[in-house]
Amino acid sequence: MLKRIVQLFIIIAGGTIGYLYIPDLLKLLNLANGSWIQSPYVGIFLGAITLFLLTFWTVDHIVNFLRWVEETLIKAPVTDLLFGSFGIIIGLVIAYLINIPIKDIKIQLVSQVLPLFLTFILGYLGFQVGFKRRDEFLSLLTIAKKEKDKERKKATETSEASSSESKVKILDTSVIIDGRIADICQTSFLEGTVVIPQFVLEELQHIADSSDVLKRNRGRRGLDVLNRMQKDLPINLEIYEQDFEDIQEVDSKLVKLAKVVNGIVVTNDFNLNKVCEFQNVQVLNINDLANAVKPVVLPGEELTVQVIKDGKEQNQGVAYLDDGTMIVVEEGKDYIGKTIEVLITSVLQTSAGRMIFAKPKLLEKAL
Repeated sequence: MLKRIVQLFIIIAGGTIGYLYIPDLLKLLNLANGSWIQSPYVGIFLGAITLFLLTFWTVDHIVNFLRWVEETLIKAPVTDLLFGSFGIIIGLVIAYLINIPIKDIKIQLVSQVLPLFLTFILGYLGFQVGFKRRDEFLSLLTIAKKEKDKERKKATETSEASSSESKVKILDTSVIIDGRIADICQTSFLEGTVVIPQFVLEELQHIADSSDVLKRNRGRRGLDVLNRMQKDLPINLEIYEQDFEDIQEVDSKLVKLAKVVNGIVVTNDFNLNKVCEFQNVQVLNINDLANAVKPVVLPGEELTVQVIKDGKEQNQGVAYLDDGTMIVVEEGKDYIGKTIEVLITSVLQTSAGRMIFAKPKLLEKAL
């Protein structure tokens, strides 16, 4: 197919040359005596046949050259072709702009030959620059893209941070009774509006009115914490009056409220924490914050503790750190009431708290 196309191009080129120059050539040779021979169709026919016969043996070479060029272009990387083509285009545009004033020069050699020379040279130089410096151009594009991605990511993070800070913080009953929320608000770690739902207040009042002394004291402490937060702390504390009468459980109401106002539940209840995560409600767990600021204890370290009581398993003893972290001492039952040195064996940390497992150092030395 390609060979036929090349042959057709040669015939058309020969016919065009014959139409333009053969009548003049016949006149020059005094062969244009008959009217039929002066017809332009004769020139087209003679030019097409002549050029076809002259290039008949070169058609295969032209086809092979074109196929070689095609295969080379196909195998070349896309970036090479892209930047090489872009360089040629730039070079040709520059050559065209330069050739505009050159064509007005009256010297025929300059006005006709020089534009062709400039077009070839600038097109070649444009291709070479685009092809050989493609890596630098790619680097510039990559750097620009990375900068845009960084700016977009930074803007997104800023927007998310602003959105997170603007979200209201909804306190549940357990975190109010716990009391640490007031200290956290005082240190400005908790920003934005703090919301106390009415149904949480009612639950606190019900606990404060309980006949059980322990529950009554817990409820009253929760109310005292709220009074302190409202009067003494520089935070925006609001009461949410609306109730969800179709929902009975307070925890379910908190989750529903967080979805309605697009807020964040603040709790130290492990089960409520899991429910919020399951229902895609953002939650802040006070225990997670407390665990994050506790001193890091690694396996292999030594501690001095007082064994307070026996553990659940046989021969276990239980001790506590100053921050309330429980230490399970293997083979520590015999050391109840004593202060001993223990060797940390493992640390288990969850949202419910942290538990440290250890064994007496004296036992380790005996082994």
